[in-house]
Parts: sequence; structure tokens; C-alpha cells
Amino acid sequence: MFDCPFCRTPLPENAGDMISMIQARVLKKDPEAIYYLGLKYFFGELGLQRDIQRAVELWAEAAELGSIDALYNLGNAYCDGNGVEQDIVMAVEFYTKAAVQGHVESRNHLGCHEVQRGNYDRACRHFLISAKVGDNDSLENIKKMFTSGFATKEQYVEALKGHQAAKEEMKSHDR
Repeated sequence: MFDCPFCRTPLPENAGDMISMIQARVLKKDPEAIYYLGLKYFFGELGLQRDIQRAVELWAEAAELGSIDALYNLGNAYCDGNGVEQDIVMAVEFYTKAAVQGHVESRNHLGCHEVQRGNYDRACRHFLISAKVGDNDSLENIKKMFTSGFATKEQYVEALKGHQAAKEEMKSHDR
């Protein structure tokens, strides 16, 4: 049986009780609970009607309270125009805020954005940072940049070594 990630009590077996448990944390302004509730609205889970605009509102609140996952999802919402008008500048702003706080997928998205703009050096730096913490997509993106002539062999080797070191560290028994 799984426990609640917020309070460590056993999870309820029905959706109504689960929503009540989440709402209790939301009322206490728990950023991760607010983010989680946003996910449930986004996907229409736990008996909630799918409401992408409500999800975006909840993610904005969670982001203000410190959730980096909410910043990332806001970036995705603005990038794709889900629940908000598509705005790439806003998407990049949210991805940047999340990446600065260590969100690896946001860093990869920033690299992709820089590739689209033709800023290959900046893209490579973003991909290097996220590849060095074990992100497979970023490593693959640097590999593509290398084979296309937009990244150097040294950059690719640096990313590969950093990626391998991160993966080995994750396997370490000392963790």
C-alpha cells in the first residue's frame, strides 16, 4: 500500500477521500499539493472534470509558493497554448525560472528553444548542464548537434562522460 507523499498516512481507496486529503493540504498552501491538484484537473482524474484553465491557475499558485514542477508545467502550457494563449516568451521565462532551480527537463527545453533560434552555442551549454545530471534527452540532443556539426567533439565527450558519471552515481550503494 502506498502512503500520502504529504502526510505519510495510507492513501484512501476512493477518489472522493483522495480529493479531500489533497484539499486539506491545498488549504494549508502546500505548493506540491496545489501542483498535484493541478495535474488532476489537467488530466481529469479522481472524478474531476478535465479543466486545463483551472490546472494552469493552480500551477501559477503553486509556482508562486515555490514549486519548480509547477513552473515547468506553466512553461509547457504557454509553449503549447494549453489553457492559456500560446506565448513562447512566457514559456521560456517559466522554463528559465525552473532550470535555475535545478529542473532538468526545463533546462533541456531551453536548449531546444535555443536550437530553434539558431543559438547553437547556448543550446549546447543547456544540454551539457542537463546531460551531466543524467538527462538522456539532453545527451541525445548534444549527439545530434555533434553529428550535424553544431557541437564539437569535446562538448559531446564532456556530455557523455558527465552523463555516465551521473548514471554511475545513481547506482552507487553509497547513496
